[in-house]
Amino acid sequence: KTFYRKELLTLVLAAHQGIVRSVEEGLGRPFILDSIEEAKRLVDDAYLYSRQESLARVRVDGYIKPTDKLRLMKQPSRRTREVVRAADYLEQTLRILTEKTHHAHKRSINATALITPDELSTIVRLTGCAAQVRPPSCRTTPLVNKYRTATSVCNNQKNPLLGASNTPLARWLPASYEDGISQPKGWNPGKLYNGVLLPLVRLVSNRILSTQDADVQGDSEYTHLVTFFGQWNDHDLSLTPQTPSIRSFDNGIACDQSCQMSEPCFPIQIPSGDPRLPTGPNSCLPVFRSAPACGSGNGAYIFGGVPVEREQINSLTAFLDAGQVYGSDESLAQSLRDLSNDLGQLLVNNQFQDNGRELLPFTKVVSNICATRRHTLNDSNLQEVPCFIAGDARVDENIALTSLHTIFLREHNRLARVLRLLNPHWSGETLYQEARKIMGAYLQIIVFRDYLPHILGPDTIKKQLGRYPGYNPDVDPSIANVFATAAYRFAHLTIQPLVFRLDENFKNHPQFPSVPLFTAFFSPWRVIFEGGVDPLIRGLIGRPAKLNTQDHMLVDALREKLFTFTSHIAMDLASLNMQRGRDHGLPGYSAWRNFCGLSVPKNETDLAHVLNNTDLAHRLISLYGSPANIDVWLGGVAEPFVPGGRVGPLFACLISTQFKNIRQGDRLWWEKDGVFTRRQRAALRSVSMSRIICENTGIKSVPADPFRFTSSTTDFISCNEILPLDLRPWIELGKDQCKHILTELELSPLSASPCPGQSPE
Repeated sequence: KTFYRKELLTLVLAAHQGIVRSVEEGLGRPFILDSIEEAKRLVDDAYLYSRQESLARVRVDGYIKPTDKLRLMKQPSRRTREVVRAADYLEQTLRILTEKTHHAHKRSINATALITPDELSTIVRLTGCAAQVRPPSCRTTPLVNKYRTATSVCNNQKNPLLGASNTPLARWLPASYEDGISQPKGWNPGKLYNGVLLPLVRLVSNRILSTQDADVQGDSEYTHLVTFFGQWNDHDLSLTPQTPSIRSFDNGIACDQSCQMSEPCFPIQIPSGDPRLPTGPNSCLPVFRSAPACGSGNGAYIFGGVPVEREQINSLTAFLDAGQVYGSDESLAQSLRDLSNDLGQLLVNNQFQDNGRELLPFTKVVSNICATRRHTLNDSNLQEVPCFIAGDARVDENIALTSLHTIFLREHNRLARVLRLLNPHWSGETLYQEARKIMGAYLQIIVFRDYLPHILGPDTIKKQLGRYPGYNPDVDPSIANVFATAAYRFAHLTIQPLVFRLDENFKNHPQFPSVPLFTAFFSPWRVIFEGGVDPLIRGLIGRPAKLNTQDHMLVDALREKLFTFTSHIAMDLASLNMQRGRDHGLPGYSAWRNFCGLSVPKNETDLAHVLNNTDLAHRLISLYGSPANIDVWLGGVAEPFVPGGRVGPLFACLISTQFKNIRQGDRLWWEKDGVFTRRQRAALRSVSMSRIICENTGIKSVPADPFRFTSSTTDFISCNEILPLDLRPWIELGKDQCKHILTELELSPLSASPCPGQSPE
C-alpha cells in the first residue's frame, strides 16, 4: 500500500471503532501549538548548528573524518531536506507531548492516545507532514504520458506517489523494532532475542568477514565491471538520507563525540580485544540514524494509541530511469543541464578535458572533501580540484564509479548531438527528453538482459523474471527496505582491494598503475591528472571481480580503511551494513527465508546444511545463538551461490522480486506498447555496454560481454565490429525531408521503408 493510503485507512478504522477520543477530551489547542513551536525551534537549532559545524569541518585545509564524508554523502538536500525536516518536526512534537503529559500526570502515559482527530490534523498540517504525503493531481497531458518527470510523480496515474522520490521504502515484512515502534535492535543493552543478546556488529565483522588482501581470490567468470556497474545501478534506485542533525534532539550531545544511544545517535560499539580500534565504554564508531518518514515511528500519526512503525525514505525514484545521471529532483535535474544553448545537452567540465573528451562538471559547493591529492602523494604543491557533481551525490565515492558516470554523461550528449542532426527542428527540451528516454531504455535493457542473469543465475531469471508481462498499475514498484539495506549490498563482497588501471594492451599501466582502493575514495583528481577514464574502464572490463567465498568475504580496504588514510579512525563497511539493518528494523535471517518460501533453519545443524559449511554455521551460532537472530545482510551473503549466479537463494529471491516489481509497475517501461515505436524498440535491442564504452572512450577493442571475464585479449572484438544504435527510427520529418537528411549525413534509409514517416510506427 502507499503510505498516504495506509494513513487514511488507519484513521478511518480507528474512527469507526470508536478508538479516537472526542475533541472535548483532547490535550487542548494551546498545549498542542506550544509543543509544535518548541519542536520546531529544537529541530531548527539542531539543523543550523549541524550545518554550520559540518561546513566548517569540510572547508578547512587538512584531514576530514571518514564519518563526516559518509554522513555528507547521505545528507538530504533540496526537496528531500523539506521532507526530512517535516518528519523531524512531527517526531519531536509528539516526543515533547509525551514528556509533558508524563510530567503532568506523574506516571507513564501515551500522550498521543489523548490526541483528537482535530488536534492530530493541526499537528500534521503545521509540521508540514500533510503536504509531504498528499498525492498530487495528475493531469493527463502529452508530456506526462511521453516523458518521465524527474521525481517520477504520476508514473502511476492512479496512485501518483508510487515509486516517486522522497517516499517511504516499502515493507515486505513488518518491522522489527525493540519497542515495536522505532527503537533499533541493540538500542537497549539488556534486550534478549530468542533468549540471547545480539552480538556487537563490529565483533561479527571481525570474526566472520575479515579478509586479508593476500587471501583475495579473483572471480574466474566475471569482471570487476559486475561490481561497479552494480553499485552504479544501485545509485539509480535508492538513497536513504540521514537526519541532518549531528547532535541529539533530546539532550544535545554530539553524536560523534559520545557513545550514548540518543536519537539520532546510534554508534557502533567496539568489542574488547578489537584488533584495530581502542576498546572501552567510550570507544565507538559514530553512526547517525536514517531519517524517518513523515508519520512513522515516534513521530507516528497515532490513532487512539495505535502506532505506525518507523519507516525510512527513499530520496530517489524506484525506476530504472538513469536518475543517477539526471537527478531525481526537479531543481537538481535543471542544474545539471546546459541551458546556455538549445542543444539539449548536460553540463560538462569547463576547466578540464580527458584527451579531448568531456568530463563531469564540478560542484559549486565549497568543501575539501575531494582535496585528497596532496595528502595521498605527500606533496603540498600539487593542485587540488573540487568534487564532481552528477545526478547522484555519491558520484565521487570512488574513481571506478566516477568513470561510469562519465561515459554515460558523454553518451547523453552524443545522443543529443545525433538526434539534432536527424531532427534539426527539435527544440533543446525535446532533444534532452528524447536522449534521456533512450538512456533509460539502455539501463533497463542492460540490467535485465546482461547484468541480472550473471547475478541471479538462469533458473531464477526464468522462474522469477522471464518475459515482460506488461504494465500493471496495481504493482507497487517502490524499493523495499530489505532490498536497499541488505540484499543489493551483496556486491560489497565482490570488490577487489585495488582499482585497476590498464594500458592500451590491457596490461598494468606503466605511468598510472592500479591504486589501493582506500586511496581511490573521493579522488576525482585521479581522473583529471592520471590518465582519464580509459585506464579505469579497461581495468573494469579486463580484470576479475573478487570472488565472494565463505572464508574470505570483505576486503580490509572496506573493513579497516573506509574513507580514510588513517586506519585507526576509519569506518567499517560490514559493521555499517549490519548496524543500518538494525536501524531500519529489518527482521532477522530466518524470517526472510520464510518470506521467500525457503527452508528455515532452526538450529546449528540446520544452518550448516543451508550454508553447506559446518564451521561457518558454528561460528555464527556462537555469536547469534539462533539462526533467527542473524542479521539478514550477513545471512544472505554467507549463503552458497545459486547455480550460475553470484548470490545465494535468499538474495536471489529478494533481488528478483524487487526487479519484477520495478518492471511491471513502470508505466513508461521501454517494452510497453506506445512508449517507443516498433522500429525504435527493434533498434534498442542492439544496445550493449560494449558499444557504449566504444562510443565514449578511446578504447579500440572490448569483450563481447564486458561483464564476463576472459584472461586473454585475443577474445576481444574490435569496436568497429559492434553495430552502433540505429537512431533513424527517431526521425520525425516528412519523407522528402527525411531523404535529404539521410543523404546529407551519408546514411542509408531504413530497409523496410525509404524513410519513417510521422505515423506512430
